[in-house]
Amino acid sequence: MEIKSRFVFWAVILVALLGLFAWMNWPTQEVGNLPEKVEQAAPAKPQGLPVQAVPVIVGELLDEITAIGTVGANESVRIRTEIDGRLLKLNFDEGQSVKKGQVLVVLDDGEHRAELAAINAELRTEKQRFLRTKELYEKKFISKEALDLQAGAVDRLAAMVQGADARLQKTVVTAPFSGAIGLRKVSLGAYLQAGDDIARLEDISSVKVDFRVPEVFLAKVRSGQSISVVVDAFPNAVFNGKVYAIEAGMDRETRTALVRAKISNKTGKLRSGMFARVSLLMAKKKDALSVPEQALWPQGTDNFVFKVIDGKVALTKVELGQRTPGYVEILKGLSPGDLVVTEGQMKIRDGAPVTVLGGGR
Repeated sequence: MEIKSRFVFWAVILVALLGLFAWMNWPTQEVGNLPEKVEQAAPAKPQGLPVQAVPVIVGELLDEITAIGTVGANESVRIRTEIDGRLLKLNFDEGQSVKKGQVLVVLDDGEHRAELAAINAELRTEKQRFLRTKELYEKKFISKEALDLQAGAVDRLAAMVQGADARLQKTVVTAPFSGAIGLRKVSLGAYLQAGDDIARLEDISSVKVDFRVPEVFLAKVRSGQSISVVVDAFPNAVFNGKVYAIEAGMDRETRTALVRAKISNKTGKLRSGMFARVSLLMAKKKDALSVPEQALWPQGTDNFVFKVIDGKVALTKVELGQRTPGYVEILKGLSPGDLVVTEGQMKIRDGAPVTVLGGGR
């Protein structure tokens, strides 16, 4: 009986030792590894929808309008004769620069000189007759009326002398201003009638540009404003000038006003009749805010943008200003440094989390 009790005692001790050994090794190791396994299996934090965004652009903005215009010479005239006559001299070469007062054309003046000489001779005779008439009047032999008639004859002939002399002077045509003369349309020896074209004379040291401005912009146009002009002949050159005159009335059909500007043309590149693309600068805005046009999200008559704030988007109403190619000015609703969505608006809503991809910051 004693032996059986001892055997039970040692069996219990053995079982207890085995249990203690198992508890200290296998269970402890697995529990220790449990947090690592749980941590590895934890799900990833969800991210916002991908969009592209750019910061608001801050810089100088030019308020300008564009128009189509025509280049014209500062001064332009067709050289013509005022009287009939045969062409004796052409004192210029085609394309030559001439000075003001330079003789250009001389007509045959023989007939006009003869006419002037004849009238002068008749005038001298009438003056002598007037002197004799005056002596007779002083001696009371003739009436005052006879004296007045003779005086009138003298005055009439004097006026005829002036007319004949003026016609004689018109046989010589001079340049009314300095400029470049074009191609002649006549030849030596030709008989010209009054008004026949001989050549064109133009002063292109400076040129005028005429263009039309719509009625809605007329209040902003004033003398002294700067313009820039591009012509097809020199597409890479920009010619600058200033507005100096505005037509008093407006065209009733187009509701536009004719504006004229002047451009220095010392290089002589600009010619009258050229087609001109005009940009009229009305104002300059410093530190103006602009965004790409694709950032706008119209709703009805209002315009909005999606502004990115702390990883979420806020639908923000904006007031638009001037438009330039690809961009639009923002007058109200945004501040410098704001980030606006330019691509991906279709899949987001106000307050949605987003992830900014390329084009943002």
